[in-house]
Amino acid sequence: MNEHYWLVCHTKPRCEKKFAALMAAEKFEHYLALVMSVRHYAQQTKKFTKPLFPGYVFAKIPVEQKSRIYQQDLLARAITVTDEAKFLRQLGEVKAIVASGFEFSVMPLFTKGRHVKIIGGPLYGLEGFVDDPRNPQGVVISVDVLQQGLLVKVPVEHLRVLD
Repeated sequence: MNEHYWLVCHTKPRCEKKFAALMAAEKFEHYLALVMSVRHYAQQTKKFTKPLFPGYVFAKIPVEQKSRIYQQDLLARAITVTDEAKFLRQLGEVKAIVASGFEFSVMPLFTKGRHVKIIGGPLYGLEGFVDDPRNPQGVVISVDVLQQGLLVKVPVEHLRVLD
């Protein structure tokens, strides 16, 4: 029996489409979420597709052929999916959203206590923690010496999740 498993394939920069083409050539089931993007230049407008999740392609690989995903030096690393049922449900949801025609955007997943950095505005460079995931604009900036913190309302687009 051929055993397969899903991988989250983290590609090298700007290699998502090439990696997806490799997966197609190998006849491996895969998914690269693409969205339409429009760029306005001085005298023209260009439309093109770009990855919804830059740097990531999802692929179902036969165990004995895993080495084939590394053949063109397009991959930085491959992460094995541990909860396949949950992954497939979420992948189906992503496919439905992309196909729906509704406007959407990718947002970092904010959870209570998540370490974030402010990447825009007058507080640029400060780091803190998300206070309430239902209101992710609230970031607590620590004042450790006083064992207190300041809760600051920061627009979501000015936050970046730190690992």
